Amino acid sequence: MAEPATDTILVLNGPNLNMLGTREPEKYGHATLADVEALCRETAATFGLKADCRQSNREGELIDFIHEAHRHKMKGIVINAGGYSHTSIALHDALLAVQIPTVEVHVTNIHARESFRHHSYTARAAFASLCGFGIEGYRLAIQGLAAKLGIKPTA
Repeated sequence: MAEPATDTILVLNGPNLNMLGTREPEKYGHATLADVEALCRETAATFGLKADCRQSNREGELIDFIHEAHRHKMKGIVINAGGYSHTSIALHDALLAVQIPTVEVHVTNIHARESFRHHSYTARAAFASLCGFGIEGYRLAIQGLAAKLGIKPTA
């Protein structure tokens, strides 16, 4: 991000989400990360927002992206921290530190899966959490984020 973008939201995807479309399609479907990013940009645009989509398999880089969102005064964050949701106190703390309205998303229903997935540190730092809607959860997250921010669709 080169310049402050106050009409921008950060869409942050964590480890293994770059493998969407090929990784366990019976659980995650056939949509790719590029499909997710296109959906997010399209949905954000209906609210006059831009979606800055990022993905990393590294926890520290995800934290750096969250800090960057704060520096650039982004309006909100949609995060799918993948497996880090269940393990990363550091991501939780970064989200709390920046005080940017955040929605957590999971493609699958984490509560219908292995017990170690039932707890999410990132959910505790978000005002809402969506799971089990497939990639449509990202659209719902952006719509909910816009509603929380008081932003109406522009069209």
